[in-house]
Amino acid sequence: MDGSRQQRQRRGSPAPGRPRTVPIAVTPEGFWCCPSPAALHKSLLKNPHHHHHHNAKQAPTPKTPSAPPSRAPSVQTATSVTDDVDDPAPAVADHHHSQAAAEAPAPATPPQHKVCVGFGRPETSDLTVVLYGKEGVAVSMSVHRDVLAQSSAFFARRLAADGQPCVEIHDCEDAEIYVETVGLMYCDDGANKHRLLKQSVPRVLRVMKAADALGFPACVRSCLDYLEAVPWAGEEEERRVVSSVRRLQCTDGAGVSPLLRRVASSDSGCLRPPADTFAHITEMVLASTDERGRRETKALVLSLLKDSTRGHVGGGADGSPPTPGISSSETLYGSCRGCLDRLRRLLAEASSEPAYSAAVARRIALEADNLVWLVEMLVASQRACDGFVALWSGQAELAASHAGAPAASRHAVSRVTARLFVGVGRGEMLPPRDARLRLLQVWLQPLIDDYAWLQRAGGSRPAAFDRRLVEDGIGQTILTLPLEDQRSLLLAWFGRFLKLGDDCPNLQRAFEVWWRRTFVRPYACSSSG
Repeated sequence: MDGSRQQRQRRGSPAPGRPRTVPIAVTPEGFWCCPSPAALHKSLLKNPHHHHHHNAKQAPTPKTPSAPPSRAPSVQTATSVTDDVDDPAPAVADHHHSQAAAEAPAPATPPQHKVCVGFGRPETSDLTVVLYGKEGVAVSMSVHRDVLAQSSAFFARRLAADGQPCVEIHDCEDAEIYVETVGLMYCDDGANKHRLLKQSVPRVLRVMKAADALGFPACVRSCLDYLEAVPWAGEEEERRVVSSVRRLQCTDGAGVSPLLRRVASSDSGCLRPPADTFAHITEMVLASTDERGRRETKALVLSLLKDSTRGHVGGGADGSPPTPGISSSETLYGSCRGCLDRLRRLLAEASSEPAYSAAVARRIALEADNLVWLVEMLVASQRACDGFVALWSGQAELAASHAGAPAASRHAVSRVTARLFVGVGRGEMLPPRDARLRLLQVWLQPLIDDYAWLQRAGGSRPAAFDRRLVEDGIGQTILTLPLEDQRSLLLAWFGRFLKLGDDCPNLQRAFEVWWRRTFVRPYACSSSG
């Protein structure tokens, strides 16, 4: 038994210093690719008898792709690479061999796997470039001085500094891509672009990074041309492309500018849209008369504004300020003033003409709906709606015209008031006390007058009237005021509720809080004192 075990161990032992042949990976596009460290280790562990037997046959040679254009006399891809492994014992054998390997002392240093790649005619190469990558993998490339020196500033400096026949690059993070990039030095610019056509964006970014590190501007330009023309898959890939392009060193900006124009306006000079573009979009939506188009574009713009504000609170990741023209809210307030002017004229027209037309009623509802949308936009712009509460509470003239207009046309205006009460009650808006008090004094009574219409008209609409939400907002707004203001407002509501019932907002919860503050808390304070 012991003799057979020793015989198996002798058969599994490699011949010292014996090179083993490993096929080089060649992509369908003709790239020369050395095996990645993970693939190399997996190959060695998969069949140790094949790789470590000193009488093993060579692995099958892959098909050689057609020779790319080259400055060398005759360019051919290497048909194979040799893997010189200074490994004292195979990584995996049979069960007994594994047990013996486990009992043997561990080697002092990890084994080094050396992959050899040749470019052009191997017999004419006059330079060796060695890449030391991760997990002990070293790639040795047989290349030509003149080709590398003409293409790469890095190699030109190294070869001019010393006339050594070998150039070593240590701590190479992406040895496979470095091999591909050196292979591209044997191709003209047109061939470079052709070879990049079927590559993915992440892989081209890796090639561009390696080419930039090697001072290979022709390859960098080919990568930029590819990235400028190919669609990007999502926002994350877009960020990676822009970030990679900004870090480039060996380019004069000629290829960078066309690519960045995809994400940056040439007029603004930065990666942010001009403010007038957002103003133009807003006015287009406000001027629309098609119901479906208005509804869908309003939802779209509001959703995009919320996303952009959420992603740029406090500025961008690169230190840029928040999105201009949106978070500043100047554009939105200008649109609000325009809507208020039109609404004021329309309500005055409706209140002065008893037989007003249905077209006027539709226009009033349109302008009121625009104001509700602008309020939502202001709320999304980092709580920029505080000023609109003050603006709306100062519209005493508009409230007077509202009282004289027929309820069938004016009730849409009260939706603006209802949305402001909800915003204050939720803490989305933080207007000063005077603005909150004026809002209640000027607009609470018109809201009560329209309450029955609001409940009937909002039942089937996309933004249905939520009675409980509005009533809670009104009550919370009242409770933020001094106690004497709470008393006057809630007693006035109490009298209206006794007459109207369901056609009046139910502020019972706010009334209970005021009651405890007025009648219960003083006695509790005196007893505790």
